[in-house]
Amino acid sequence: MAIETFPVELAWRRNATPHVRHLAFRRADGAALPFTPGQFLNLHFETGSGRTHRSYSIANPPRPDGLLEIAMSPIEGGLASDSLAALQPGDSLPASGPFGRFVLRDEPPCRYVLVGTGTGITPYRAMLPQLTERLAAGFRVHIVLGVWRREELLFGGDFRAYAATSEQAEFTACYSRDLPLDPAPWEHHGYVQSLFSQLELDPATDVIYLCGNPGMIDESFEILKAMGFAVKQLRREKYLSARPAR
Repeated sequence: MAIETFPVELAWRRNATPHVRHLAFRRADGAALPFTPGQFLNLHFETGSGRTHRSYSIANPPRPDGLLEIAMSPIEGGLASDSLAALQPGDSLPASGPFGRFVLRDEPPCRYVLVGTGTGITPYRAMLPQLTERLAAGFRVHIVLGVWRREELLFGGDFRAYAATSEQAEFTACYSRDLPLDPAPWEHHGYVQSLFSQLELDPATDVIYLCGNPGMIDESFEILKAMGFAVKQLRREKYLSARPAR
């Protein structure tokens, strides 16, 4: 069955961090695109051997203006990286979606521990309004972002502002390479999975979301299972880097 595509046009583009671009699109045909925070969009590109696509989590909650934001880490010589870099505001390309089940579910109050590395943090940004509603219903939320260093803190301002709204919300950044000389209480050195022992995780009350680097997800999955978490409590979405087309 062929996937139905529709045109999206670039609204704007900016550098979110030294190594991540933040782009916004909207449907060029003026139609709405209903989606659930946590889902992703496919952008389609033409190659010498036919059409291919790349998947990007939608980085914002649904908006009245229909804007669809994504974050991407450019790959030198990468098909998508080069194609998106060449786009100017108003230019369009085919897209499809939304897809994916990496979303918040209907469940009793619990603590969500939302772990992401790099651009794997983008689904959680889209979820922030939903998470705010759940705080009022007795949920707790701890968002954990893993990046190389402070300047790579993608959407860090959004998550810090969210954590400041409630005592039931927390944000932690883990830097795998360089810890600042003046670290804040929410900044730590190491990989995100090295923080698990400090989070007082409880299989009876916690639900863990893992998004980003496949190696981090696989290692975290094994650590958390050994801590007593059932598979149904561990929700995963792997981000795979595409090699440049040849």
